[in-house]
Order: sequence, then structure tokens, then C-alpha cells
Amino acid sequence: MAPRRAVQLSLKKPTYAVCVVGAEMLVNVHRGGRGRGQCRVCVAGARGMLSAKLSSGHQRPRDLAEHLARDVPRDAKTFRVSASSKVEVLMAYDPRRVTEPTGKAHWPLDANVDVVISVDTASKDLNDLKVKVSYFKHQEDDPLGHSMLYLTAVDVSLDVDSSRTGKVKRHRGDKKTWRWGPEGHGAILLVNCDKDSRGSLEPDLNRSQLVSLDDLQDMSPIVLTCDGPDELFDRHKLVLSVSLSDSRRVRVFRARAPGGTSIFDYKGVLGPQHLSYRVERQLGEREIGFCAEGLTFPDADFSGLVSLSVHLVDTVVGMPWHRALPEVPLFTDTVAFRVAPWIMTPNTQLPLELYVCSVTDAHGSNEKFLDDMANLALKANCKLVICPRVENRNDRWIQDEMEFGYIEAPHKSFPVVFDSPRDRGLRDFPYKKILSPDFGYVTRELLFSGASSLDSFGNLDVSPPVTVGDTEYPLGRILIGGSFPKSSGRRMAKVVRDFLAAQQVQAPVELYSDWLSVGHVDEFLSFVPTSDPKGFRVLLASPSACLRLFQKKKEEGYGEAAQFAGLGHKVKRSINEMLADRHLRNDSFHVQSCIDWNRDVLKRELGLAEDDIIDIPQLFSLKGAYAEAFFPDMVNMVVLGKYLGIPKPYGPIINGRCCLEEKVRLLLEPLGLHCIFIDDYLSYHRLQGEIHCGTNVRRKPFAFKWWHMVP
Repeated sequence: MAPRRAVQLSLKKPTYAVCVVGAEMLVNVHRGGRGRGQCRVCVAGARGMLSAKLSSGHQRPRDLAEHLARDVPRDAKTFRVSASSKVEVLMAYDPRRVTEPTGKAHWPLDANVDVVISVDTASKDLNDLKVKVSYFKHQEDDPLGHSMLYLTAVDVSLDVDSSRTGKVKRHRGDKKTWRWGPEGHGAILLVNCDKDSRGSLEPDLNRSQLVSLDDLQDMSPIVLTCDGPDELFDRHKLVLSVSLSDSRRVRVFRARAPGGTSIFDYKGVLGPQHLSYRVERQLGEREIGFCAEGLTFPDADFSGLVSLSVHLVDTVVGMPWHRALPEVPLFTDTVAFRVAPWIMTPNTQLPLELYVCSVTDAHGSNEKFLDDMANLALKANCKLVICPRVENRNDRWIQDEMEFGYIEAPHKSFPVVFDSPRDRGLRDFPYKKILSPDFGYVTRELLFSGASSLDSFGNLDVSPPVTVGDTEYPLGRILIGGSFPKSSGRRMAKVVRDFLAAQQVQAPVELYSDWLSVGHVDEFLSFVPTSDPKGFRVLLASPSACLRLFQKKKEEGYGEAAQFAGLGHKVKRSINEMLADRHLRNDSFHVQSCIDWNRDVLKRELGLAEDDIIDIPQLFSLKGAYAEAFFPDMVNMVVLGKYLGIPKPYGPIINGRCCLEEKVRLLLEPLGLHCIFIDDYLSYHRLQGEIHCGTNVRRKPFAFKWWHMVP
């Protein structure tokens, strides 16, 4: 409820005031002192009342103090209020101190009784509503005097999609605050980070004018109600405003004429360099439409909340001395928006598009790999997008370059690609090729240092929805890799970490990945969908599981079966040799301890049980202080629904089959998954990467609405 304005009455002449529909006004009937609970309201309201009287044609009073004096008959003890039928009169009092009168009895002229009036419809003419206050010495006496108040009711309201239904509806409740949850309220603003005009070279938000009428669909509608006598708006103005800090984060457009059919019919009225706008109201115009776009995502210095206000201002028109008084806002209505966060999608969401790069190096092209990806995408009913060499400049690591996500409001949703600070051969691809109509773009730049390996987005993942104790994460939790706590190792850039945390809806968890040469979380973990109630499993690379498997095969008499059989350019290693290799075993024990530390973090931060984790056999070896996969890293897979594109490990062949592949099938296929092993050795593994690093998947957004959660 907005603060009540107060109006002071006079016995000598009528008082004229403007009353806003739905806003309560305090009628001051007291002789001296202040009415109950009106200390601040009365003083502030008296100033507004003075301006209202002056604008209605009254002569300027000789002295402000004289005007503010309480004008009540000297011997008055009681009073009575009567009003036009369209004026609602409420007597506000303390029942512990005042007894409500019955019959024809009058109210006591007591500081504990306030007169509050309101109206629910706009006036047709100026001063067409009346309130009369009569003063009495005793209950049966003739009145000692009367005060007349003439009101003009104006309907002013700023409305947005506070109910989050996709439509603007009139809202008389709390519009100034924004609340999370299914019962919450407050409108949502999309960052207008797509490019709706194909002729444009930059995102729509970078331009202060519309570039396409389609751009309006990305914006949140706003409706300003301004109903009342046209003459009233000759003496009052409506001003739309935004704070200086919020002006950098939101831009508001207005059509020059209702239902504009050209981009030139729209002009920006609020935003950077424009903190206020005097609304141009046409005769008889009752509703004026605006639309708003977000200019930046939540970040370390921005909570995501912005507010817009409309003010009804008395201009004190026609008075030669009016410059002595500032313009007085008689009423203010404020609405709150939250900028929609950027949301990642986990492997459990259905795949829509699979991105890969066509490259050529000393070993030739990766055409065989592209064919394998095409077959995998066909099985998963997923579109394949191949980035040609001219666009990737022979950079195949498309997962490291970017991450797909989306933004959503009740009226619109579209995908947004997050461009990493990595900036190698693929650095222009997200901006020049993915940014397009209804496909947005966001990035964070490193201003004072170069990017490290951990800033690549192979080091960025997200879990499926999880519950941790009593806390639900219906959109999952972001996972990033960094150094061991309290150590001085490598971490993802702070500007990226801050951005991810500021989105609020997928609270990040930092894992320990600095033990790896490349340092990415996708080298030791992945998520796969399942059809059971849990809905997913976590796959963790496990040197211990691999050594146990090899030991079992040795005991079964297959100790001479060799790793890397069939690879002419790679030295074969028998199971016996690998088990006897003290350095390889010690390296594996070290790596297992690093993965086990992450295992505990995942169980704690994602609410996992041991049965939710599957150990995938995988050996690592140390190159200096950092670990690399000893054979193609099977955890570094691409997940397309139930179809898994897994790096072919070239494990020991036993009875005509790779024992590593057989073990992985045994672990995953009972869950309804299809394991498809793909030869990526020359194209990817020898370059310290695998299939996940060389692919990227855009997935279907969550059905769950982010504004329904409570972070």
C-alpha cells in the first residue's frame, strides 16, 4: 500500500485535490497536533495539498505556515463526514481508546480518529466528487461549521506481467518487490542478446533503436493506465523514471502511435543516458503501451533486480511565481523486474543439435570422425551442425570454446551461447555464426590477464536436478574445476565464476581438477540419463576399477592380452606389463586419491548416494606434476539421450572383444543406455582431448520454470 497523502481542509473556502484511484487519502480533521500514525504522512502530504490547491486556481497564500494551520471551529468536540456515492469513507481509529458511535451520533474530534477516503473509478469531470466535514460542539447541536473537499479522481497505474502468466494484468497488490516461488510475484525481463535483424552486426541490446519488429517479442510489455479528465492532464504530467544504476541495465521503448507498424514508430525513452521521460498523453487516451529489454545479465555487481516508476506530478501551471516551488509528485507507482538468468542444460535433457568441427592436420582430415558423429546424431534424432575449417581455423575443441544455455520469461524463451574467454581458432564462431534471430550471445572478458586452460568450457558442466537434504536444486548445480582448497593452483577466472554464481538458480560447486594437465572436469566425470526414479547416474573415471579389471583378467589367464592392439603407431602394453609398471600404478593411486576427494564433494553437494555413482575403468599417467589419460578417456563421452558416443579405448582383446568396452557395456547398458565406441585416437586423444572436448550439444530447456524455485 502506498503511503497516504494528507489533505488539509478549510472552513473559509473549499479545498480542491486530486485523488488517485486505489490510493488512500487522509483527510485531516484535527485541531492541533497530528492524527494517529500520520506524523510523516501529514507533513509530506500537506506540501502536495498546497500544490494541488494552487494548481486549481486559488490565490497564493500570504504565508505557508498560515495555510498549514489546523482550521477547525474553536469549540468543536465532534464531527461527521458525508461524501459522494463514489467516494468510500473509512474511519480509522483505535478501539481501545475510541468507541464507534451508533445511530446519529458523531465521531469525537480525537487525535485517535482518522478520516481515510478512496475512490475506485476515475472522474468524468474536474471536481465531480465531494466530501463534506461538519463540526459540532455536542452531539445534538447544529454544526459550528463545514469544510468542503472537491476531488478529481484519476486512475494512474503502471502494470507489468507481475503474475507471470505471459500477459499484463491490472495489479493492485505489491508491485515494488519481487518474490521467488510458485506463489511469488514480479515481472521478468529478458536480456535482448540475440540479433533479430540478419543485416545487423551486433546483438540487439547494443542499439538504442529497434532493428526489427521481431525484436518486440523479446521484450516485456508494460501498460500505463492514465484515465481521468483531459483537463487534469493540462495541469499535471506523467513522468516515467528509472534510477541511475538501473538505467544501465534496462531500456524502455514506446510506440509513437498505438500499434506501430514500422521500427521507426518506436523510440527509446528510458535507459542509458535517459533517466526520465515525460509521457505524451493524447486526448482521451486511457492506456499507453511500453516495452522493456534487459541490457545485462546478473553479475557480481548486479542482483538482477530493476525497477521502473511512474509519477503523477503537479506542474503548478500558470502561476508567475511557480518557480519558487519544486514540482510535487502527488503519486508514484513502481514495478519490479528480475532479469532472467542464463541457465545451463545437463546431459539428461534431450539433445537438439550436435556441433562438431571439420579439421585437417598432418594425419589428414577428421572425416571418419564426422561420419561417426553423423551416424550417432541420426540414431538420437538430433541435428548435426558441422563448423567448417574456414570458420574454426583448424580448432577442433568446440566444447572448450562455448557452452549452450537459455533464458526464459513467461512470454518468451530462446537459447543463449556463452562464449568462453579461451579465444583460439574458434573465437569468432559463437559471435559470427551462432548469434542470430532468437539465438543470444553472452561472454565475459579477461581484462588484465590471459586465459588459462581452466577457463575453457570443458571445465564447465551442470548436474541434473538434485535434492541435498531439505534443499532442492530443480535446475541442477553448475560444476567447475579449480585448485585444491587453500592452494595456489590454477582456477577458473573470477569474472566467469562470478557470472555463474550471480545467476542464482544453479548454485556452482567447485571441484578439484588442477591435478590434470588440461584441468577440465569433463576428463574425470560425466552424467548419463536413466529411466529409473533417480533419473541419472554420475560416471567417474577410476584407475582402481581399471587395475582391478586387469588383475582379474590376469588371474583368468589373459595377462598377455595387450593394450593398444591394432594401433600400428603405438607401442603395445600387455596386462602383465601394465600391472608390473610401478610408475603407472603409483600414478594411478595418486589420481584415484584426487578423484576420491571429488567423489566426496559430489556426494555432499549433490546429495548423492554411493549407488548413484558408477566407476568407469580408466588409467592415467603423470607428465611432470600433472596427469593425462593413459588411453582414450571413456568418461569424456558425448551423451545424446540414451546413445553414448564413447572414445574407443583400444583395450586388451580377449575372446575377440575389448575387455574395457565389455566392462563399460556391462555397467551402462542394463540402465537402458546404448554404448557406441568411436575411434578418436588420431583425431583427438593424441592431442590430449576426447569426444566430449570435440563436440558440443544444444539441449532442450527444462520444463521447470526457474522463477518457481527459491534459491
